[in-house]
Amino acid sequence: MEETLALSISKLSAGYRNRPVLQDLNLAPLEPGKVTALVGPNAAGKSTLLRALAGLVPATGSIRLGDIDLNTLALTDRAQRVAFMPQSLPQNAELSVLEGVIGALKASPVGHIEGSGPQARHRAIDVLDSLGILDLAMEGIGRLSGGQRQLASLAQAIARAPHLLLLDEPTSALDLRHQLDVMMVVQALAREGRIVVVVLHDLTLAATWADHLVVLHNGAVAAQGAPQTALSPSVLAAVYGVEARVERCSRGRVHVMVDGPVPDAIQNKGRST
Repeated sequence: MEETLALSISKLSAGYRNRPVLQDLNLAPLEPGKVTALVGPNAAGKSTLLRALAGLVPATGSIRLGDIDLNTLALTDRAQRVAFMPQSLPQNAELSVLEGVIGALKASPVGHIEGSGPQARHRAIDVLDSLGILDLAMEGIGRLSGGQRQLASLAQAIARAPHLLLLDEPTSALDLRHQLDVMMVVQALAREGRIVVVVLHDLTLAATWADHLVVLHNGAVAAQGAPQTALSPSVLAAVYGVEARVERCSRGRVHVMVDGPVPDAIQNKGRST
């Protein structure tokens, strides 16, 4: 794919009617070729940030992809550069896997590929083949397993070859093998030159697969940087309210081991009940 410039986010505020979530958020530039994981406790603002980048919630501030401010683009123009993968596809969807990918191309055609033409079908088949799920092309999305449905959703997101790929909890409710399958694909997509931003709850999974972490807490950035930098015991205590060790295994990978709640968390919980 063509060269992608870094994503710069500054003074970003976003939320919902009468409920602001993010206020004046500033992030270090997100580089192409790398996976950035958004982590943090429930209601920290992870999904809101992802949806703001996709243009799916009202937002102010600057979201620049190179010299282009995405907030100034119409949704159709933004969709040419950005793809969003929701947490899951509907379980009762009647479309086949192939039809779902072709439908994504119809919604936002790529270059010379017409969404209803033979090129779209060939493009969809190529994408499914690259993800190893071509054998599922004619299966109904509603009949897929959780892991298969996540890969089918990922196929819809990447069919348009986006510069910026946004994934909301792509490993939620998946077993270990399907988590591995999905994250291997996500990392490979980033290495092709995309900017990939993914929401994850599992800190060890995030530390294993992400090049860069953004730790969110109460709609603000608590820490950001390489996994071994962003996930410090002090950050985990302040953000999650837990005493934890951050250590490397024999293969050099960062692991987070929780030993228990911090005393302040216990006291605060007691006051609120």
